[in-house]
Amino acid sequence: MKYVSTRGQTPALGFSDAVATGLAPDGGLFLPESLPDFSAKLAGFEQLGYAELCYEFLRVFATDIPADTLRALIAQSYTQFADPAIAPLKPLAKNLYVLELFHGPTLAFKDFALQLLGNLYAHQCRVRRETINVLGATSGDTGAAAIHGLLGKPGTAIFILYPDGRVSPLQERQMTCTGAPNVFALAIEGTFDDAQTALKEVFADQEFRRRQRLSAVNSINLARILAQCVYYLYAWLKLPASERGNVEFVVPTGNFGNVLAGWLLQKMGVPIRGFQVATNQNDILHRLFTTGEYRVGAVQPSLAPSMDIQVASNFERFIYFAAGRDPAKVRAVMATFKQTGAYRFEGFDPDIFSATRTTDEEIASIIARVYRDFGYITDPHTACGFKALRSDRVNVVLATASPAKFPETIKQVIGLEPTDPSLEMLKTKPIVKHRLSATPEAIRAFIDARAVS
Repeated sequence: MKYVSTRGQTPALGFSDAVATGLAPDGGLFLPESLPDFSAKLAGFEQLGYAELCYEFLRVFATDIPADTLRALIAQSYTQFADPAIAPLKPLAKNLYVLELFHGPTLAFKDFALQLLGNLYAHQCRVRRETINVLGATSGDTGAAAIHGLLGKPGTAIFILYPDGRVSPLQERQMTCTGAPNVFALAIEGTFDDAQTALKEVFADQEFRRRQRLSAVNSINLARILAQCVYYLYAWLKLPASERGNVEFVVPTGNFGNVLAGWLLQKMGVPIRGFQVATNQNDILHRLFTTGEYRVGAVQPSLAPSMDIQVASNFERFIYFAAGRDPAKVRAVMATFKQTGAYRFEGFDPDIFSATRTTDEEIASIIARVYRDFGYITDPHTACGFKALRSDRVNVVLATASPAKFPETIKQVIGLEPTDPSLEMLKTKPIVKHRLSATPEAIRAFIDARAVS
């Protein structure tokens, strides 16, 4: 299978090259040349465990990796998950489930893709006898998961940009207390969007990119999205057969990558009814799906910091399909958005996409309500998913992070302080971070001085 750029000005690549490249040289994002149809295979998937289901799904896409190698890489990627189900689906009430995606090594849903991506990178380094330098930007959980996916892996170095003072203390410790010599946590001045903008400018420097063998670890990397499709499929298969045709996945998201994975799975023949995009007070996606206007606003720090985003970088993949897979139209939309900070879309199907916006005050009250009604403790991001559940559908709320990562907020609201041994251990370790301005020049200079060669 080949992979094409949403902007159509990069030659099609195989899976491994698309993963290694990350962001397409023309500034676009890679997608499969055509989407497969899994509808005829669903019955055969029902009894599979998580790792085996992941293999059966990804082998359709990773056609340039030998089957036995791919199976081993996937199996290795899910050995550090604390729950044997990997992604347990827990019923809370009639027509209400929680899909827990926080049992990986960094207690967030990003582990599902980034444990695998780290192993894919290490495999490529071995096979090609090359080194790789990985660059990413994070609003919280991506950075920690990416770092732990590459922790100590030979031939790799990882550089993670994050907004200084705008991630939770434990999220920062997960990035800065590893002690690994191939990990560099870069605390930049400004917001996540500033970090993401600088990152894209660094990747646009083709000479620098080639010289440092640079790859992207953000959800702009295709492997991230494909790996995340699997937990939607796993949850759908775990539902009673009578409920599968009426399921709505409720997805806390800021960068659109998490919900995009589910929507792509729907386009691959899995009959998911719809998706609810749950945003915090940084509500560009809520405004998009309720008004049709995609317009950048100012980022407001919130209790759910991983969603403190105004430019949803994965939305370009959605635009590609909405534009009839016409790269020229995608380039025109992105150019307009870059110039004006806004674009108006028409034709969203409200039966497939709906959206909610949740303020900090509402997050606190929802955490209290969910604990009172179900005895379930939810982190601030997942709480956004409980804002407006639909009574006419089977709701599956994606629990994107462990409440133990936000102990102050949880304790303040319900009087209990959730903990996790891995996080408690971090509190005893020194923080090692590097403060930088959010400029391509500063980032390139830092990488030049420390890249693995």
